Amino acid sequence: MQARESLTEYYQRYGRGRPHTSQFTVYRIEDVATPVAFPHVRRDFFKIKLLCNAQGILSYADRQVAVQHCALVFVNPLIPYSWERTAGRETGFACLFTENFVTQQLKTASVANSPLFRVGGTPVLFPPSESVHQLQALFEQLLKEMQTSYANKYDLLRNYVQLLIHEGLKIAPLAPSYLPATSAARLSTLFLDLLDRQFPVASPQQPLVLKNANEFAGQLAVHTNHLNKVLREVTGKTTTEHITEKLIDEAKALLQHSNWSIAEVGYCLGFGHAPNFNAFFKKQTGLPPHQYRQQLMVLS
Repeated sequence: MQARESLTEYYQRYGRGRPHTSQFTVYRIEDVATPVAFPHVRRDFFKIKLLCNAQGILSYADRQVAVQHCALVFVNPLIPYSWERTAGRETGFACLFTENFVTQQLKTASVANSPLFRVGGTPVLFPPSESVHQLQALFEQLLKEMQTSYANKYDLLRNYVQLLIHEGLKIAPLAPSYLPATSAARLSTLFLDLLDRQFPVASPQQPLVLKNANEFAGQLAVHTNHLNKVLREVTGKTTTEHITEKLIDEAKALLQHSNWSIAEVGYCLGFGHAPNFNAFFKKQTGLPPHQYRQQLMVLS
């Protein structure tokens, strides 16, 4: 499978020029030249799309669902998706944003269990007409806010995104049934869900239960090599790469938002000795944890 498509590359592929920023953009679907089909690739950004007057097939990982009229679609960058129009010309809205746009507060809020952030969630929802009107109003607010010069507009945009996710959570029971997934897709989903459930870390006295590829494989009752192979095929990343990314994201959040000592941060993330955590963090970020924390304090 090809490398991930960036937000800017996605924009340019379909003749949309360049987005307002490399982290977030929003647009009306009918205002751009939308192709009949989008290729089945992974992208490095999240997407929330409201499709109206739509007739087509959405493929997500190895699942397919028929979309008729209105659908609210959540796209996670870990999983490839594609769209094939079968009739008509869909209207609606789409907002795209990268991992850098998503704050730790958003991921740890009640919306953290939404289909946007949980790989095992249901990515396609069919909203009733009253919800469609509410969703349209929220997207209109996003479009309006993008045009302002308000200094804190990206904080406001995050609030609107959070409201969109809440609307999705309210209509989640209306989700469609999917075709059975392959064993590879099921295993990768189980792993990613198991990994996600360990975060955020609640206490420095409660270290992670599963810390490495062998422990995850054992929990899932598969061989480590098999789990690694499946994850590479489905997500493009190894088991260790997924675990490392989660550990670094959580370490950064704890160093920034908690008053835990560096030793406590390392311990809760599975590092029994502080020097091991220091070496791991520096290898991944280029800075030792104490310097990373000091840098954040200076910037604030």
